[in-house]
Amino acid sequence: MLTTLQTSYTDTRAGDLAWCLGKAPLPALAVADLGMEGGEVQMRLLGASHQVILETDEGVCSETVACLPGRTTPLPVGVAERLGGWEYEFAARVESLPSSAFGSRAQELLDLVAEHPNGLAGTFPGDPNAFTAMLVQVGEGAVNWRTWHAYPQEGRLVVTRSRVQLAAETRQLRSCG
Repeated sequence: MLTTLQTSYTDTRAGDLAWCLGKAPLPALAVADLGMEGGEVQMRLLGASHQVILETDEGVCSETVACLPGRTTPLPVGVAERLGGWEYEFAARVESLPSSAFGSRAQELLDLVAEHPNGLAGTFPGDPNAFTAMLVQVGEGAVNWRTWHAYPQEGRLVVTRSRVQLAAETRQLRSCG
């Protein structure tokens, strides 16, 4: 799904993004819910940021990547944590693109997400290359998502990848019945 976000585009920077686990739902500009066996994934666009909330029988996992007040820690390159019965992994990178290539890369990503049944993307009024997009994939015992945060004024694209899966011992217990 592709939507135009009803907010003004401000000069945020890729370097202003912070990562956080466990944050309560923040006010969203666009939301998409995805049902799955034993739970639900909610994709939330928060301006120049995102939040993914996964609710299952194992509990709730909330990931936020946003310009968070009071947070000055840079976005981590990688994180691996144990969350109750889950194993959580996060990775982020920043792509720097020349202005001649930024528009075509932005359109390629927006097309990919807009056409995917588990995708959500929002563009900002005033610049079609300013967007936040996410794509969720649900597999057996795991949920994966990718996000893209575009900063055309800097020629930067922040790309994240996350995975939540049942911990090994939880998977073994379930398979034993």
